[in-house]
Amino acid sequence: MATLLLFCSVTSAAESTTLSDYRLGSGDLLSIQVFGEEDLSMEIRLSDAGTIAYPFLGELKILNMTIGNLSERIQEGLADGYLHDPQVSITVLEYRQFYINGEVEEPGGYPYQPGLTLQKAVALAGGFTERASKSKLFVSHDGETTKPRLVQLNTQIKPGDIITIEQSFF
Repeated sequence: MATLLLFCSVTSAAESTTLSDYRLGSGDLLSIQVFGEEDLSMEIRLSDAGTIAYPFLGELKILNMTIGNLSERIQEGLADGYLHDPQVSITVLEYRQFYINGEVEEPGGYPYQPGLTLQKAVALAGGFTERASKSKLFVSHDGETTKPRLVQLNTQIKPGDIITIEQSFF
């Protein structure tokens, strides 16, 4: 277990440089560590409403916050009458799923992995069907209300993205 946690921490630390602007969303699993305070350290998943329940601070709405924003918010909350100079470390243990539909063998939701491209997402979904278009590939980002955008196979996929693979008309 300790090895797994160490691996996740190292992996998440390496990912944090590429996902520093990553916005938290419903379904993300977080590890919150408060140095020297085991009772305040926990693993917690964001609710459908984008909230978490945290000791002393109550329900925190953290949807669309970055890890840095959340860390500051918890530090400030704990420093306000609970702890002297709290040290808070937060990592994403598990990102929310991305979804792929249309002309792939196994449409559905899949666990997000940092560095995921559209081509890798298609591979996770069992590959293209015979009728799949390799040029009509669309992605809409979680929380965006704009029309899905046309993308290429090397496009980076984000947690919560919805991918649609259209049919090709021979």
